[in-house]
Amino acid sequence: MNFIETKCSFQPFTEKLIKSSDNFECENEDLNDFFLNDCINYSKKLLGKSYCFTLDEDETKIVCAFTISNDSIKVNTLPNNRKRVVNKTIPREKQFKSYPAVLIGRLGVNIKFGRQGIGTELMDFIKSWFIDKENKTGCRFIVVDSYNTENAKNYYLKNNFYFLFSTEQQEKEHMGLSSTDELKTRLMFFDLITLEIEE
Repeated sequence: MNFIETKCSFQPFTEKLIKSSDNFECENEDLNDFFLNDCINYSKKLLGKSYCFTLDEDETKIVCAFTISNDSIKVNTLPNNRKRVVNKTIPREKQFKSYPAVLIGRLGVNIKFGRQGIGTELMDFIKSWFIDKENKTGCRFIVVDSYNTENAKNYYLKNNFYFLFSTEQQEKEHMGLSSTDELKTRLMFFDLITLEIEE
């Protein structure tokens, strides 16, 4: 049984919600700071929209949250082997220089609800949201700048995301970094066409 869909309510992450809720805390200080201090300003500046699931039995508990914005995968800037990976299910006559995508800018699960599969439920929800026939825009991919930690990367790999660049070195070169620079995030993507879309 899906916890967030049966025991929670979905809503925008608003200033009013922040003031009336317990602090939203996940395992990452950067995420905690973003949802507490920055997400409202991001929304006002049209840089990203944040949403969350709150617990039905206690609306002051934010179970999980995420921020999304429009993005694209620019295939003409990718190395040839990665370009082939992205293009493999696109009909040749439809191949473009870039494909529409949604960026998951931030995603976190409250530590009080950790280790219950809620992160995967949340990702399934986001994926289904963008293949829903009521979706107002074309969106072929979900992209994410995953923290370059084993936990974060494994979470996305478990949810069928792939690295946009096959190696860290390749990604550093694309970003104009030297080989000795630290790569703090890894670009990853999920192809929504792999999900069964009902007409």
